[in-house]
Amino acid sequence: MTDWEERYQAGDTPWDKGAPSPGLVDFLKAEPVRGEVLVPGCGLGFDVRALAATADRVVGLDVAQSAVEKARRFPRVGGEEFARGDFFDLPGKMRAAFDWVVEHTCFCAIDPERRADYAEAVVEALRPGARFLAVFYLDTGGGGGPPHETSAEELEALFESRLPLQRSWVPARTYPGREGCELMQLRFKK
Repeated sequence: MTDWEERYQAGDTPWDKGAPSPGLVDFLKAEPVRGEVLVPGCGLGFDVRALAATADRVVGLDVAQSAVEKARRFPRVGGEEFARGDFFDLPGKMRAAFDWVVEHTCFCAIDPERRADYAEAVVEALRPGARFLAVFYLDTGGGGGPPHETSAEELEALFESRLPLQRSWVPARTYPGREGCELMQLRFKK
């Protein structure tokens, strides 16, 4: 099991690219996100701040207190806030409370044995009719993880029954070195 707090304290965060996901940035240019948004595994909050430019309220959630503290040090963009917490054990006030859950590399960071729990946590966080936007990390050939690889077939099996797919695409832009390794999906809660 990865000790995320230890990794942030040591500065051992190769997933942190210092900017929001290029695929998310492109999505937001075409389809600004409104309402209340939850970003699990937010790290230093680059995606949170990108979302806060258009959304009413964005909550960045991370298990590592150091990540949350560092995220809070950046200049505010809008209605963003950061909280330390476990996505698998959301407090009551965060259940069925969000119009969007936006995922970027949280899914690939967790132990694959917890993926069904992850899917359930997404469903629990969303209001009926709300959306789940994800930048998933596909098979990288690296093995071991994190990041832990996934496939479109696994995503379909995990999410389709409760979060039907609206669309799926390979982002036109990614961080350098991730070309062909990302898949974006937009799903909605029934």
